[in-house]
Formats: sequence, structure tokens, C-alpha cells
Amino acid sequence: MFFYTLGIRTYNLAARVISPFSSKAKKYTEGRKNLFEELAQHVNKDDKNVWFHVSSLGEFEQGRPVMERFRQLYPDYKIILTFFSPSGYDVRKNYNGADYVCYMPADTPENAKKFLNIVNPKAVFFVKYDYWYNFLHEVHARQIPLYIFSTIFREGQVFFRWYGKKYRKVLSFFTHLFVQDDNSVKLLKSIGIENVTIAGDTRFDRVCEITRNAKPIPLVDNFVGDSRVIVAGSSWPPDEEIIFGAMRRLEGKHNVKLIIAPHEIHEGHLAAIEKMLGEIRSIRFSKSDAETVAGYKVLIIDNFGMLSSLYKYAEIAYVGGGFGSGIHNILEAVSYSIPVAFGTNYKRFKEAVDLVSLGAAATVRNEDELYSVFDRYLSDAALLKRAGQISREYVEKNLGAADKILAVAKV
Repeated sequence: MFFYTLGIRTYNLAARVISPFSSKAKKYTEGRKNLFEELAQHVNKDDKNVWFHVSSLGEFEQGRPVMERFRQLYPDYKIILTFFSPSGYDVRKNYNGADYVCYMPADTPENAKKFLNIVNPKAVFFVKYDYWYNFLHEVHARQIPLYIFSTIFREGQVFFRWYGKKYRKVLSFFTHLFVQDDNSVKLLKSIGIENVTIAGDTRFDRVCEITRNAKPIPLVDNFVGDSRVIVAGSSWPPDEEIIFGAMRRLEGKHNVKLIIAPHEIHEGHLAAIEKMLGEIRSIRFSKSDAETVAGYKVLIIDNFGMLSSLYKYAEIAYVGGGFGSGIHNILEAVSYSIPVAFGTNYKRFKEAVDLVSLGAAATVRNEDELYSVFDRYLSDAALLKRAGQISREYVEKNLGAADKILAVAKV
């Protein structure tokens, strides 16, 4: 633990040193300036506080159904929400489902004590992962109920390696662990962790709510018209290369249009997308208008926050990330009862593995395979309908995780 804490301190020092040259490091360091002073101004330790921690935006979306259900069950409690990542904090710092939102302090023993002295939580919830040893140790030492949910364990993780005995200690700090699948239970029991419940993935609750509440977007309605639509979400350059190649081959065959929401929307990436599209007529959302947008084949979404509502326009979706570190959220797409395609790096994601095996998702290696998937679904109405039914049934089957968690977790 000495070397662990030394590593944390070194990381923070390095972030301060490079912050003038790195926007991410700058946000990381500046976001934590005066953190404790502001926390003490906004949080009363004598209130009934509960602390939720998420790593970034994806984990926030997993935590949100539990936070909102908690609010319904315990209206007299105050929710303190922390983020590790600037990318999550920047988007959700004004989330009105929490009473106070801030960064999580760096994981040192003194920060853990100081934070808990101010917040004095009656219960603590971590979402999916972020096993910050010093904080978890201090919560456990104070005998505060400590939960983690929507987590999933795999054999390759350090906890289950022959050298992982010391790392396993952090898992013993949790009052209860709510996992996604049977395999996680088996792995945990193999190392003596018995306080485990299969609750599933809270993202299903969240995406179902988003789907129910999706509002029409008039400009997108005008763009779509009577065309068939493919929506590509969270795309990276390797994804875009094969998507645009497939779209060229579909030209004139299925009256199809593309809505693409890239993962990064800085000017350099947007310009590169337009260059890759070449002769295919495209327009950025921010530069389009209702009168002329229908004349374009590709609508480029150059803002954040719309993607989950855009999938409602799709007959087929493509989700990016599969040629990098791993695919992004496919549940936002399949919750609209449509099939989805993605790259080859998907096997760490249970829902992707499940849907591939069920026939509602397809993994592709190149442009030829993606074109084949698009063409097959667009040419066969019965196949498209059946894949959509499988997607819908899969989502409905996995609802209810938030209620399962709060039926066991106590404050």
C-alpha cells in the first residue's frame, strides 16, 4: 500500500506538471482545487447523506437508475455524487438528481479521512469498478455500508491471479457486491467472497427510460424524410473508414441515409470525416437548416447528448470502438428494437456477446462484411423485424436491476 499511495501521489504531481500542455490534465488538477473547502460549504455532515461514486459518463448512466430510485425510496436523504474523470464531470456536473456533484479527491489516506469527515455518509455506492483502496479501506474501517453494483468479473483480472492475494483484500471491504452474471459469482466465491447477488446491469433500466422519453428532433425528421436510416454512434476513424465505404456501395440501392455521431467532435476530426466522405453530400448538424437538410445523404452530429435519441430513427445501428479498446454502449441502440453491428473487440461486453449469439448483432472485420450486414438487413424485411424483436425481448428480460439492488442495500 505504501507503493500504491506513492504511485497516486506521483500521478497527481505529474498531472500538475503537464497541465499547462494537456487539457485533460488541466481539467483534472483544476477541478480538484479548493475541493474540500467547496464541499464543506455545500454539504452538512449532520444531514442524512449517501455517497455515489462513478468513474466517468458511462458509469454515471449505470448509476443513474439507482440514484433516482433511491431518491424515490428515501426522499429525506441527500445524494453526493463524485466523478473521477473530467469527461464525465463536465457533462453531468449540473445533474439535478444529486444534491452536490464534485470530483473525487485523489486516493490518499488523508484525503479519504478528510472527505468522509465532511460528508459523513450513511451508505456508499460505487458503480462497476474504480477500486480506490484508501477510500474503500476508510469507509470499511468506519463501518459504513459499502456497495458496488453493475460490476462484472473475469478470470484474467488481478483478483484471480496467483499473485492477486493482496489485491483481493479490497473486495473484502464491500458490504455487498451486485454483479451482472453467474460467472462473476463463481469467480468471487472461488476466492472466498460470498456476499454477492446477481442483480444484472442497471444500464438496461436507464436505456429503457431514455427510449420511453425520446422526443422527436424536427431537423432530423426533415433530414430523414421517407429514407431508410443507418445511425452510427461513437465512431472512431477505423469505424468511419468502413462505414463510409459501405455507404458508397449502398448508394442508389436502398434509399438509405446515414446519421453519424462521432466519439470526438473537435474540428480536426470533423474535417477529416468530411474529407473521407468526399463526394457523398454531408452536412454538420450545427450548420444545417430545416429547409435544405433533406438534400444531404449524411448528417454529422457535432454535439454531445443527442445520440441516445437519434437511434429512434434507425433501422440498423453501428456502434464504434470495436477496432480500438472496445465497443461503446450498444444498449442505447438495441433498446429501440433494431439490430446492431460493431467491430471485433466486443467480447468483454456481455450484452454484445449475448446479442451476437441470439442473432440481433453482427461483428464485422472490414468494409465488405459491414456492407454485407447492411445489405442483408435492408433487403429482408422479415429478417430485420425478427432481429428487432430479439433486441426488444433481450432488453425487457434484463430490466429491474435498480430495484434488486435497493431491496438488499440498506441505509
